[in-house]
Amino acid sequence: MKTDIEAVIHNLALRNINAYYFESLDEVEKEIHRIIPLKASVGIGNSQTLKKIDLSEKLRVRGNVVFDKTTAINKQEARELSKKAILADWYISGTNAISRDGHIVNIDHTGNRVAAMIYGPEKVIVVIGINKIADSLSAAIDRAKNTAAIQNAKRAGHTPPCIELKKCIDCRSKDRVCNHLVIIEGQVDKDRFKVFIVNERVGF
Repeated sequence: MKTDIEAVIHNLALRNINAYYFESLDEVEKEIHRIIPLKASVGIGNSQTLKKIDLSEKLRVRGNVVFDKTTAINKQEARELSKKAILADWYISGTNAISRDGHIVNIDHTGNRVAAMIYGPEKVIVVIGINKIADSLSAAIDRAKNTAAIQNAKRAGHTPPCIELKKCIDCRSKDRVCNHLVIIEGQVDKDRFKVFIVNERVGF
């Protein structure tokens, strides 16, 4: 596994993306607090990995302005928070998979998360557990479709066919959560995007 992580970090660097290895989520949290200024606004993507360390609340308590749609009390507020997150100074999210070659793969329901990753915030941090490293781009897409999307649909209370079938069938269900398949292959600005790889099996 260590060889895979080293390969991912190397291949992300070739794509103008800086990646770093951490032994634990506690270390990731400390680094996030270290590098994000107190005056910065922070958008948060819906991520089980970030929820595990209660990142939104901790950033808010220390003084950051935080835009996290999962804290909204209704759909309208969630939409407004999503829009504000795209315009935040920093954006922090999980991801569905990363290939050994450095492709960052995500499937989104509404697209707000991938939109912020691609464009808007000046700085982006993606936190990923070692369980999300895939051998190839096709394997990363497979993981996003047949692992992450199914678990996210179930978590959100949707009932697309994949939940019962335990595989993606490219359905047209109104409960489909995989509306946007996005592959990030690189960055123009190498200082914009950071990937934090943590030696834990976390998130979907």
